[in-house]
Amino acid sequence: MDINFQEMIFQFLGGLGLFLFAIKYMGDGLQKAAGDRLRDILDKFTTNPFMGVLVGLMVTVLIQSSSGTTVITVGLVSAGFMTLRQAIGVIMGANIGTTVTAFIIGIDVGEYAYPIMALGAIFLFFFKKSTIQNIGQILFGFAGLFIGLEMMSSGMKPLRDWQPFLELTVQMSDIPVLGLVVGTIFTLIVQSSSATVGILQGLYAEGLIPLQGALPVLFGDNIGTTITAILASLGASVAARRAAATHVLFNIIGSIIFMLLLVPFTAYVEWITGVLNLENKMQIAFAHGTFNVANTLIQLPFIGALAWIVTKLIPGEDNVIAHKPKYLDESLIAQSPSVALGQAKMEVLHMGAYSVQGMEEALNYLQTGDTKAIGNVEQLEEAINNLDRKSTDYLVKLSKQALSKTESTLHHNLFDNIRDIERIGDHVENIVEFLQYRDANKAKLSDEAQAELVEMYEFTMETVRLALQALEKNDPSIAKEVYARENEIDVMERKLRKMHIYRLNEGICNGSAGIVFADIISNLERIGDHAKNIVDTVK
Repeated sequence: MDINFQEMIFQFLGGLGLFLFAIKYMGDGLQKAAGDRLRDILDKFTTNPFMGVLVGLMVTVLIQSSSGTTVITVGLVSAGFMTLRQAIGVIMGANIGTTVTAFIIGIDVGEYAYPIMALGAIFLFFFKKSTIQNIGQILFGFAGLFIGLEMMSSGMKPLRDWQPFLELTVQMSDIPVLGLVVGTIFTLIVQSSSATVGILQGLYAEGLIPLQGALPVLFGDNIGTTITAILASLGASVAARRAAATHVLFNIIGSIIFMLLLVPFTAYVEWITGVLNLENKMQIAFAHGTFNVANTLIQLPFIGALAWIVTKLIPGEDNVIAHKPKYLDESLIAQSPSVALGQAKMEVLHMGAYSVQGMEEALNYLQTGDTKAIGNVEQLEEAINNLDRKSTDYLVKLSKQALSKTESTLHHNLFDNIRDIERIGDHVENIVEFLQYRDANKAKLSDEAQAELVEMYEFTMETVRLALQALEKNDPSIAKEVYARENEIDVMERKLRKMHIYRLNEGICNGSAGIVFADIISNLERIGDHAKNIVDTVK
């Protein structure tokens, strides 16, 4: 029999494309419907590994992607919101959550897919309310999932009469490791275990592959899906790379265990099929679910060992910038408002230290062009914004307590300090953006302009340091020095602007470099203003 390979491949790839789009589109709709609370849920409820598993499961069911959950988790570890041990629990839960897609596929809703898609489209295009549009997006993606699967299945039908494919499936049944490798490689390419499990369900339902050959492929799919987390962790912190490595290790260990138990596991799947009278697709879904639940139960007690192994595999000092407040203790608000106020001040100084650290990173980028500094500044800015929110909430709660006149003044001043420190962080971010513009447009500053910038930058940074010192020690003499330096920064900015116009006229500097220079000194001048505002509160 002649097989039209072009038609088969095109139909398969089209179906795969639609499936991947639909699952992402449905996940995005679910995510929007859940609001921006996913990150908060992951941050708040992962107090112990068991809770981590439940949260990982729940979030993955919501966004329909274990890779998505793992990538968010890697990001949270990288940002210092979550420890490695908490992350391992979430990753285990994500693996269980991803099996839900296989169960959805197992329920044959295929024949209703087109009307469901039409209903989704109506919700999307004829309603303006975002809630209804989100439901429309979920329905549209849900239906697209089945239409994509149907396209892939019908594209693969001719394979049942193609001798080389039949020989490969026989080999996969005889040599289970081959199936494991095939599953791993295919998922590495497609980057979605939901898609490859869906394809496997289609092949098995069409009778193109026996159960004995399908199960190792299923285990391989679970190893292949870890590629997304690996890609997300490249260039991230040591902790993030360790979280991604845990995902790989967890699935490899599970696959080894189940490959050794392949005969009894196959017998179990056949037994449960008979007991529950399962369809072919549902058989694979049950096998997938059992694999991930059992794997989690086996490895959950060994989270400490997994964390220890990945720490040994990926050595290095982890310089995670902690986003969480260091000093705020909610219980102190009612018990001892004056102590709570002192803690709030320490948190503001902690936030201030981050703003100086951000300035140091940006200066490093200005002088060396080292792009690592960009990521560090972004992380520091995120940390400052988070501490800003948490400290402000803390002070608002504190305002409900009885405070003395002096304490009320300090309380009011801390609000101002927080705002100024947060603005310094924003200006540092602006400076980094101008430097990125410099690099993208090859706008080279003249040596003279570079030297002037560095001089003003170092002077401003030292001024911010002194302002924070004055705030910490409540020292008016340091505050006076900051006032004098702030005047000097203003004079410096005017002088450098004139020098810069002269250089532009003489053709020493080009226009693009000129924009960068003017904008950076303008931001430095504003940072000086915020340093002065900080010491305005020092009496």
